[in-house]
Amino acid sequence: MTDLFAERLLIADKVAAAKYGTDRPIDDPAREQIVLDDVAARAVGLGLDPGVVVAVFRDQIEANKVVQRGLYTRWDKHPEERPTQRPDLDKEVRPALDRITTQLLSALAATEGVRASLSCEPRLYGAAALSAYGHKLNVLHLKGLERALPSVCARADDRAIRPRGQL
Repeated sequence: MTDLFAERLLIADKVAAAKYGTDRPIDDPAREQIVLDDVAARAVGLGLDPGVVVAVFRDQIEANKVVQRGLYTRWDKHPEERPTQRPDLDKEVRPALDRITTQLLSALAATEGVRASLSCEPRLYGAAALSAYGHKLNVLHLKGLERALPSVCARADDRAIRPRGQL
């Protein structure tokens, strides 16, 4: 799953390149709501809690915006690093994001038990470190990856409260 998060973050570079210098904003609440409504509907068909799935995908969207904002800042300070080509957001970039969305939904379904376990967070952060290394993420993309993770595991306050040292 964390490999998919990393792939999605690397696509944020293309999203930023497609939007930079245009009237298309980084924040696009209408488009974001379309994505969230879609994954909520698809979650039901997979037997997943739509609220959990929406939270995970909201984090993915916010993680992508971390990368986009960082790139905008870099490009504003270093015009020579600005993209020289503008990818087609609708024909090139969104289909790649849609493919990852489908794969992420399958991964969420396949990991439902693990995500609810007490070992989820250490396993998730270990997997994220391996994904970051494997995808050669830079500091900006690492910040995005960190932002992508919070909603993957069941929250501690959703678990039964246990005395310290007991499982």
